[in-house]
Amino acid sequence: MDKLGTLGIFAQAAECGSFVAASKRLGLSSSAVGKAVARLEQEMGVRLFHRSTRSMTLTEEGSFFLDTCRRILSELDAAQAQLSRSQARPRGLLRVSFPLTGMLLMPTISAFMEAYPEIELDLDFTDRLVDVIEEGFDAVVRTGEVGDTRLMSRKLGSFRHQIVASPGYLDAKGVPENPEDLLHHRCMHHRYANSGKLEPWPLVRDGKDLRLTLPTTTVASTLEPLMHLAENGFGITCLPHFAVAQQLAEGRLISVLDNFTAETGVFRALWPTSRYLSPKIRVFVDFMAGNLFATDAAHARLMPK
Repeated sequence: MDKLGTLGIFAQAAECGSFVAASKRLGLSSSAVGKAVARLEQEMGVRLFHRSTRSMTLTEEGSFFLDTCRRILSELDAAQAQLSRSQARPRGLLRVSFPLTGMLLMPTISAFMEAYPEIELDLDFTDRLVDVIEEGFDAVVRTGEVGDTRLMSRKLGSFRHQIVASPGYLDAKGVPENPEDLLHHRCMHHRYANSGKLEPWPLVRDGKDLRLTLPTTTVASTLEPLMHLAENGFGITCLPHFAVAQQLAEGRLISVLDNFTAETGVFRALWPTSRYLSPKIRVFVDFMAGNLFATDAAHARLMPK
């Protein structure tokens, strides 16, 4: 177990990029971390890090060894989890980061809380790129592809955008029959908070992307204002289907140009590779995968009245 402990210290030092940062995470002195790595290097007869007064990076041998250590530690965690899973109940604090659009998923999150009352949720909503490991999250839910090799992932579901407007607006301005008709409408756009860029509407024709310079009547950095304005007849907007499921079911919004919009997004759950899938993380991922994108009708029933 002492050797495994040393491997764990090395892996943390590599992931943190410094002995000081690793020592804070492990609750050891930076000197103890440095000595453990030095002993490991001496035993194997190779240098694992290039070290200077300003930086510390892995050598080629260190990168190879880190991958091996991760597999060993991951398998050990998995074995321990498997042995204890039959007795362990999902409980305790679960820190999860969602994108800002995750606020619209609160009915599903609330249903999870009802199903697992012994799990205490610490929820973070942000569109910034969080460091899952460094910031101590148990899991994050994000859209797009996974670029961090330190993370495991599971697809929770796909979503598409729908172009929607109120019945009153469409009665007054006309129902667009093709994408070019949008050029004559009051288009309301979502702006990415991080980049300041407008989110493009995923228009397609014959399987090919269609880029139009649409009018910009209103811009908002979150989706809720666009939902409110669309419901009250101020324009036409493009929103994820899960955001407008209830409004569509109740007829407060109408979807148009469905044949000209593409499937645009994937939600994924991510968690650290070196962390075994504990009961609380496992049930969270399973629940979200099973309920996040249930049928629109079922999702609408979850929405608060």
